[in-house]
Amino acid sequence: MPEKPAEEKSFKPMNWKVLLAILTLSCVLMSSSYTMLIPFLPVYLTEELGVTEHVNMWSGAIFSITFLVSTVMAPIWGAMSDRGSRKLMALRSSVLLALSYTLGGLVQTPFQLFLVRTLQGVAAGLWAALLAIMSSNCPQQKLGISMGVMQGALTAGGVIGPLLGGLLAQHFGMRWSFYAGGIALSLITVLLFVMVREEPRKPPAAVGKKAAAPVQKEKQRSFFRNPQLRGLLVTAGLTQASVTLSMPIFSFYIAELQGSTENLVALSGFVFAILGIAGVIASPLWGWIGQRTSFGPVLLISNLGAAVFAIVSALPPSLDPFIVLRFIGGLAFAGIFPAVNALLTRYTASNERGRVYGVSFSVQQAGSIVGPLAGGAIASFMTLQATMIASGVVQLVAFAYLWLIRRDFTADGGPSGEQGVEKHGVSGND
Repeated sequence: MPEKPAEEKSFKPMNWKVLLAILTLSCVLMSSSYTMLIPFLPVYLTEELGVTEHVNMWSGAIFSITFLVSTVMAPIWGAMSDRGSRKLMALRSSVLLALSYTLGGLVQTPFQLFLVRTLQGVAAGLWAALLAIMSSNCPQQKLGISMGVMQGALTAGGVIGPLLGGLLAQHFGMRWSFYAGGIALSLITVLLFVMVREEPRKPPAAVGKKAAAPVQKEKQRSFFRNPQLRGLLVTAGLTQASVTLSMPIFSFYIAELQGSTENLVALSGFVFAILGIAGVIASPLWGWIGQRTSFGPVLLISNLGAAVFAIVSALPPSLDPFIVLRFIGGLAFAGIFPAVNALLTRYTASNERGRVYGVSFSVQQAGSIVGPLAGGAIASFMTLQATMIASGVVQLVAFAYLWLIRRDFTADGGPSGEQGVEKHGVSGND
């Protein structure tokens, strides 16, 4: 019997709780770095880069280019992580993001900022890589709570980022928000490099070149041929479109409900953060419920709750009930992505998870492109309230689609893992 290589014999798997703590901190830093910058980009263009003409055109191009590039690149990086090292892919992303954020604070022209945002799109994939690392090193019975905690950390960063970015911009200037993002991503790089251990990947079985081509072709098609994965990916894209649909008009809608523009920036930030606060509270709980019962019903219930409360919250004519209903809807919404991520893991072989998370990220980025465009168009031709209602309607479409295909998630005895991968999953072995 051949002797195992020295690195395989000496490898000791990480404690999953320690790994979860490291990746959770990384998620908070990653999300807060991103949201620290996004709210101020239009102001950055005018006040720091001196854009006086075609501001809306520059703003739209600089926002969308990152989403467009990352939509293409994310599945590629995910597939590379499955063939090689997921840790290396996470480090690749964190290093490039740290560089892009730092360069964003140094740019002097809008075109330079456009190039920096393009680099951010190329760097995309850190969230998908962190999910792939966790799902491959976590006991299956702890997968739900792990996905919930990481989603809660991502949401928490979305609350912390705008608040911290506002303080930095006010006291030190907007460029320091970019520098702070670069420092945070550098810290993530150090954490991943020093503290995360990855088991050496086993080389794939040798096959001839002629045989390898059809196998690879089958792998590339299998995600969308799998009814379970197709349903999850469509749900992720529609949910992201629902979330971003109201973003272009959110502050204007708050002003309409308040009846004035007094303290509008601070108030909009607070109301926007309500969704994130609800997510921090509820995401781990949804993960625990899904682990104890089943993630299929969790996904259906959270989709329906998020859709209903998004629509209902747009009906009151004043701000206070809108805030309350938005918070309740946020509690429901918090269950969607932990359930999606857990089910993606359950119905995907371990050597394909990097790619499936990359495809999921890409689909969500596509939703982030379509959502704001659709929201702006609805607001232009109808009303601000109609735009808010449309956000809930899109989420309702996601629920209806899941309801129609719900039997795909129970045909093999429910999303318990092994049967789903063997019967309907993508090619590859766990």
